[in-house]
Amino acid sequence: MVSISPALPGAMFGADSEIVKPLPKQARWQDFELGLVYHFDLDVYMPGGHHHERSRREVLDPGLYRPVRLDTDQWLEAAQAAGARYAILTATHHQGFLQWQSDIYPFGLRQTAWRGGKGDIVQDFLESCRKYGIAPGLYIGIRFNAWWQVYNYEVNGGKGGDPARRAEYMRVCERIVEELCTRYGPLCEIWFDGGVLTPEQGGPDVLPIVEKHQPEAVFYHSQQRAQHRWAGNESGTAGDPCWSTMPDVGSQMRAHADPKQRTTLLRHGDPEGKVWCPAMADAPIREHDWLWIPNTDDRLQPLDRLVDMYFKSVGHNANLILGAVPNADGLIPAPDCERYAELGREIRRRFEKPLAQTQGRGATVELDLPRPMKVNCVTLMEDIHQGERVRQYVVEGLMPGNQWRSLCEGTCIGHKRIQPFNAAEVAKLRLHITQSVAEPIIRGFAAHVPI
Repeated sequence: MVSISPALPGAMFGADSEIVKPLPKQARWQDFELGLVYHFDLDVYMPGGHHHERSRREVLDPGLYRPVRLDTDQWLEAAQAAGARYAILTATHHQGFLQWQSDIYPFGLRQTAWRGGKGDIVQDFLESCRKYGIAPGLYIGIRFNAWWQVYNYEVNGGKGGDPARRAEYMRVCERIVEELCTRYGPLCEIWFDGGVLTPEQGGPDVLPIVEKHQPEAVFYHSQQRAQHRWAGNESGTAGDPCWSTMPDVGSQMRAHADPKQRTTLLRHGDPEGKVWCPAMADAPIREHDWLWIPNTDDRLQPLDRLVDMYFKSVGHNANLILGAVPNADGLIPAPDCERYAELGREIRRRFEKPLAQTQGRGATVELDLPRPMKVNCVTLMEDIHQGERVRQYVVEGLMPGNQWRSLCEGTCIGHKRIQPFNAAEVAKLRLHITQSVAEPIIRGFAAHVPI
């Protein structure tokens, strides 16, 4: 019999109706599993590279911006080759450069010679996403803005001391969010770099804008709402276990600011948490570089490391987001394109055609194989629409002599658990759930070829 944990006062345990469950858009986001985030901005053209959030305003020259071969279709071809199901564009980064047709302030594509000042990369990007069947999202950087001389939401280069100017900037942030949320159609995610302050903290009032105009977009993130969380590092890996729940609404932001909790709460989540907030593990395709830097092909992540990231993110109940770095011409570099394609081929080789698969409910789910064969990896999935119910499980194999033997065990399954183990020849596999908080609902139980 499955072990049902007793109800605990004020916790998620107890009746089925008390189990924390995702919003449909959160469950959809977890189904995406793999995404690309494209960092492209004026930074690419500035002397000395990127992260110039403290740049003096007089050195910010829109005339530097010349992506003469920019092709967002080529960007999305790379995402499609990798097997990504969603893609996110940095609409504006630390410089405050507006990469769409905006008249909020005079520092953006309208002030460039590129396409006669009429270019709109946000529009191009979203059209390419839809052409290639990839869900689009936007990354909005308002915490830093070199044109406004704002650093960590403080004016005067971070010194503050001008409440009127700060209030003006907060209204500018709201206008940025409103333009991006109203002009381009449905988005799958709105990502605020580093988190956004709430009005109570003196920040812009952006959540109502997103709720009104992009109700199906996952919001990431503030003290008011965090519909997914960062996994606490930029190595593309999440913890084991990695639960999709967190203690409360503000715990993502608090943990984000605490180095200790980055390696504990953000990495592992909280099985007794009261809000659904699944993990996102991110990593740049070129080690340490989120924007393109010349002569860095040697930093391209090797295929085996990317595969390891996939196992330790998607395979640990987290989404994997890989950074993409369009170069000064406006194209994804050829070596990067090939690496994305290699990753996509390797994921398909390992997981596209399982040896056998099934689904089921209850404490035990058996998986018949076509014949006795060697297996060394299984994929487990819960129906997370009904919450994370499994707390402990063991996978067993039916060995010669009709004996069941334990092959691997674990705690969290959630959306997906990919679990390798020492190869064994078995006639049948059995998922035995030894502890849960309600009847387990197994969406998928699959066996894969030896890897």
